[in-house]
Amino acid sequence: MNLKSLTLPELTAVIKELGQPDFRGKQIYTWLHKGVRSYDEMSNLPKTLRDTLAAQYPICAPKVVRKQESQKDGTIKYLWQLADGNCVETVLMRYHYGNTVCISTEVGCRMGCAFCASTIGGLVRRLEPYEMLDEVLFTQIDSGLPVSHVVLMGIGEPLDNLDNVLRFLELVNSEEGMNISMRHISLSTCGIVPKIDELAEKKLQISLAISLHGPNNEIRDRIMPVNKAYPIEVLLEACRRYYAATSRRIHFEYAMIDGVNDREEDAKELLRRLKGLPAHINLIPLNHVEESPLKPSSRAAVARFQSILEGGGVTATVRRTLGGDIDASCGQLRRNYTKQNQ
Repeated sequence: MNLKSLTLPELTAVIKELGQPDFRGKQIYTWLHKGVRSYDEMSNLPKTLRDTLAAQYPICAPKVVRKQESQKDGTIKYLWQLADGNCVETVLMRYHYGNTVCISTEVGCRMGCAFCASTIGGLVRRLEPYEMLDEVLFTQIDSGLPVSHVVLMGIGEPLDNLDNVLRFLELVNSEEGMNISMRHISLSTCGIVPKIDELAEKKLQISLAISLHGPNNEIRDRIMPVNKAYPIEVLLEACRRYYAATSRRIHFEYAMIDGVNDREEDAKELLRRLKGLPAHINLIPLNHVEESPLKPSSRAAVARFQSILEGGGVTATVRRTLGGDIDASCGQLRRNYTKQNQ
């Protein structure tokens, strides 16, 4: 058990079992959520308690094994080594409204999307709540920049690790911890329908982003294996249920792939699919992955696609490309590090 994966009441109960008063639980919780690497840093605890905690509940802080900073826009990409030697990526992005951290939720991914480097090599394991929290904490500490927003769009499929993700959301939102507002958190999924329904039941005020990347089953089947289990009609019905339960507008991510999903007829079909659903479409210039034959759409094709969507009354934006001069695409840094160290 890692104490940082516990809520404040749960941690307090563990500390009481050690014969300590309740207030020690809050002291320890606060220290852990400041990102201490050792119990010796907890200066207001008795040394005997610090020694007991170190022996029974070691702190497993991640280590930076790669760090890249963009000279163009200040984006920072980290490759963190976890206690078991596995590595995950985190990206710090600077926006006018604050600093956003994009975190991983798994080591690897089993979803198999054709355009994504994260899925090469498959799923190794799912991250624990404290490991996701550490991505945010130690990115903030190392960069020296305050983090106000979190996006779960890094390596892994968040809904494939839903229980741990829900616990992470509770922890990062905690008033005694980082206190990041749920409205400042976005979760991206490729479309695991039963888990979307389960998430809807929680009625969280997070933003849900659907990795759509195609207007029909033919295209999604080619590039997203999950579509064979949950076809686009089933997925969009789940989105309508999610909106009905939460009243939160859904964001649709759409990677623009040359000759695959960027035609005028694709844009028009997408409009028909989303009719009546409050939605925002985020058009993403595809990041090239060495192992993939897929290529990004031209700027002209992206602009034409956006114009058709907006002409049909749907809000569509083109994602600003950040970290273009570093391994900014999801999974690239981990993939390159793994190849170099095989």
